[in-house]
Amino acid sequence: MKIASVARALPPHRFTQQQVFDALALHWQEHLENPALLSRFHQRVGVDTRYFVLPLEGYDSLTRWGDANRVWLENAEELGEQAIDLALKRAGMERSRINALLTVSVTGIASPSLDAHLTNRMQLPADIRRTPIFGLGCVAGAAGIAQAADYVRAYPDRVAVLLSVELCSLTWQRSDLSIANLIASGLFGDGAAAVVVAGDDVAADGPEIVDTASSFYPNTEDAMGWEISEEGFRIVLSPEVPAIIRANLPGDVDALLRRNGLTHGDVGNWVLHTGGPKVLDAMADSLGLDRETCAASWDSLREVGNLSSASVLLVLEEIMQNRRPAAGTWGVLAALGPGFCSQLVLLRW
Repeated sequence: MKIASVARALPPHRFTQQQVFDALALHWQEHLENPALLSRFHQRVGVDTRYFVLPLEGYDSLTRWGDANRVWLENAEELGEQAIDLALKRAGMERSRINALLTVSVTGIASPSLDAHLTNRMQLPADIRRTPIFGLGCVAGAAGIAQAADYVRAYPDRVAVLLSVELCSLTWQRSDLSIANLIASGLFGDGAAAVVVAGDDVAADGPEIVDTASSFYPNTEDAMGWEISEEGFRIVLSPEVPAIIRANLPGDVDALLRRNGLTHGDVGNWVLHTGGPKVLDAMADSLGLDRETCAASWDSLREVGNLSSASVLLVLEEIMQNRRPAAGTWGVLAALGPGFCSQLVLLRW
């Protein structure tokens, strides 16, 4: 099994962190007691620029969840098509080669699901295997790769495509002045990414998926997620997340490596989810990784922000396109998300 290609698709509106802060400060000016607090959060999340599906002035008109969700579906179709087509082009494949399509998102919902809309829009094969996944949050990019790998392991002559679309700007709660929402308003952006996963009998040039591992941490469901109401998705983000990562991630990684006859020192490449400075620091510190080793993740956080499930896929794309390790290098792709949980993918470049 190999990751044949990865490709991103970003929306057209690109803003600096200062532009986003100015727009939010203006919106909240009558209710925000301490604007300096918002500014401090925006300055400390390690983000310089982000991409949004709407111009900044367009969000004030989204007063109902249904309106925001319609914008999500419209843009998810467009960005999803762009990402899939570019990933297929890089893999040297046609749309007709897709046997399975997995879609992940935690920022919008649809029934028929996004994959059904894309099957019609892109005229994908009528016998395509569709798997829509909602609710896994930031871990879903890595979890989707694991699910795609399971599919092509069973059908080695087939190709699975994973699509992540996260339009986080559409989930902002405009009346929520909680610390979690203020942080989220400075951290999350919009974007999509597609991954082509090929079975062993399919010619592909990319890292081999050697193994995957999922770890669920009991009684941590309050650490991260959504509170869903008539107003939409209200973010839940506990300050305990870094501590949970430090306590659990090293053991997860060691267990995955050990069962494959490897040690930490055998790994020469790390693809880490860009959850924010505290999350990245917790992941890197607990794994004994320096800043340079995680440079692709820090660069992605700075350039596009946290794209939830798509984040780790953009880091993977950057490494495959511009920072590819030497052949034979062992790699670990890692993401975390609501549950609280981790998903690891062991790669051989």
